[in-house]
Amino acid sequence: MHRLAVALVVTIVVVATTAAPAAAWPPPEAPGCEILPVDNVWRADVSQMPVSSRSAQWLANMGGPTRRLHPDFGGPPYGYPITYVDRTTARTAVTFDYADESDPGPYPFTAATAIEPASDRHAFMIDRDACVLYELFDAAWNGGSPRAGSGAIFDLRSNALRPATWTSADAAGLPIFPGLVRYDEVFGRGLIDHAIRFTASRTDRSFVWPARHHAGAASDPALPPMGARFRLRADFDITRYSPHAQVVLRAMQHYGLILADNGSNWFFQGTTDPRWPDWFLSELKQIPAGAFEAIDASSLMLDPNSGRVPAGSRFHGLKAGWHSQWQGQSDYLRMTPGQIAQFWIRFSNEGTETWERGVWGRQANLGLNGDNKEPYRLGMAASWLWDDRIATTVAERVAPGEIAEFRFSVRAPLGRGTYRLDLRPVIDGTTWMEDQGVFWLIVVD
Repeated sequence: MHRLAVALVVTIVVVATTAAPAAAWPPPEAPGCEILPVDNVWRADVSQMPVSSRSAQWLANMGGPTRRLHPDFGGPPYGYPITYVDRTTARTAVTFDYADESDPGPYPFTAATAIEPASDRHAFMIDRDACVLYELFDAAWNGGSPRAGSGAIFDLRSNALRPATWTSADAAGLPIFPGLVRYDEVFGRGLIDHAIRFTASRTDRSFVWPARHHAGAASDPALPPMGARFRLRADFDITRYSPHAQVVLRAMQHYGLILADNGSNWFFQGTTDPRWPDWFLSELKQIPAGAFEAIDASSLMLDPNSGRVPAGSRFHGLKAGWHSQWQGQSDYLRMTPGQIAQFWIRFSNEGTETWERGVWGRQANLGLNGDNKEPYRLGMAASWLWDDRIATTVAERVAPGEIAEFRFSVRAPLGRGTYRLDLRPVIDGTTWMEDQGVFWLIVVD
């Protein structure tokens, strides 16, 4: 146990980094659209799946264990640009090179639609009203007579897969957008609840569920097939990385990576966003491929033509009832007598029950452990809920696996000295959650 006696310290006795599956998370630009159902294969927790017998061979043929991962996204022109549309956006017919494996449309593709500047020239359109995803490969507006190599349309509320052997906008015949790393997930929500799309330079002439298509150059089982799933090993120490990099690494441990296209080995994709910081991308480039293992996820398949998985696969790592796990806190501060300072702390919902603000018996509060009222008597309360409850969640609902933030203020006592606040999440009217030894040492000088 490490207890740092600095100005204001939150020291955690137990710091686990498990992130359990969560409810589907809509992008801010389409708040009414969850990105595929919560029982979809992209959201299945694969942390307990068995290792594939081909794991070592596939890794060796993907650049070997010393190869480093590469985040294939960033500010423009890197990554995939997304265009959000609505029911008023004009639809147009697109001429396809692979028309026999493309959805005819029409597509909300206009002269203003963003097109990936790289050679694949992907275009992505999400209809925020209908919750429908449109994806094009090798797209061109062509002066108002649009054309593309291939096109696919996905109902984001459905688990349906494309017909077997059909391509999409990628070689695996899968949707691309659900597997992208997004800024709002990493720096907003603090949680990625889905598998991540990635590429390999050489693949087998085969595909495994949920993939529907291959683009391999050789029939060689030592090469990974389209749809192969990999995960970051549980013994890989992610605590050496920043909290934001850990968001991505936890997703790789729990949801894994899905091989979806031919390209550079271990390039994984995300959205184009000018807010991606260089230090964050640099961190992700340090992850070795040798920290991954291929898994056998075939037991998740209920129907070869559906992406739906058994309900239980959503809850690996979750505990029945009400549970929490510390995830992080604001910076340490030094305080003077009577000073009021603002703080935040985050806990993930590790139970199967949803926390609901404003509902007695379901609202998660940040309490003083043991209902200790001494800090209140010392005048430390600053807009607290009551004498031994500091705050409730910022979000109205925190589903299983999601991360909640508590924001609150503390007033330093007038007397100089060191004061201790022991904190613990509680569902008032129901139960206290885990005592993880969370405490603050407030040094007033």
